[in-house]
Amino acid sequence: METRKFWTVDDVMTEQVVSVADTASYRSVVDLLIRRRFSAVPVVDPFQRVIGVVSEADLLRKIEYAGEEAPRLFDGRRRRGERGKALGQIARDLMGAPAVTVLGGTSVAAAARLMDKESVKRLPVVDDLGRLIGIVTRGDLLKVHLRPDEDIRADVENGVLRHALAGRTASVTAEVDDGVVILSGRVEQASTADEALRLTRQVPGVVDVHDQIRYDYDDRTMLGTGIAYGIY
Repeated sequence: METRKFWTVDDVMTEQVVSVADTASYRSVVDLLIRRRFSAVPVVDPFQRVIGVVSEADLLRKIEYAGEEAPRLFDGRRRRGERGKALGQIARDLMGAPAVTVLGGTSVAAAARLMDKESVKRLPVVDDLGRLIGIVTRGDLLKVHLRPDEDIRADVENGVLRHALAGRTASVTAEVDDGVVILSGRVEQASTADEALRLTRQVPGVVDVHDQIRYDYDDRTMLGTGIAYGIY
């Protein structure tokens, strides 16, 4: 079994992505969202590069501003933009742009942070040329926590204890219960125990890490007379 240091969006994204051309009509986009039960769809140019995203909120502007008077002099930039979408007839005029996208190979953690920062529920995944290769949603990112405990344990043992910390954690063992990892055993230095905990938390699917590792001396605490021994 392949041991991964981290999961990327490529591991969880939907590859067969439905998109629309920038010339797609308003009604065709509405039909697509309703028929496929989507809340948004990427907009691509003739080279499959993502240039925007049309959401249900964008399409609702036509209903929201139906029959309203002409734009007011003191309307803010956002309101003017929304009124413009209300008049739009094709995807290019309806979409939000530029689209918030993520490069293939981006870690799921980085994708989650981007979603939170930009307050979006999905991210089109693009290649180095900006071409659409997939789409990842919040639910997709949560798939990492459906990994079996035995797979998580294998990644901790092989990727962390035997590889990243080779020779320093020979006596440390890992147990996993419902995504919670228990590390126990003994190491020489406290910093090694800290590193084992840090790296284990980065393993995909880990919910929490319980520290039961003992150490011979604390190399993290430099006192006036040197390193404190026998701390734990």
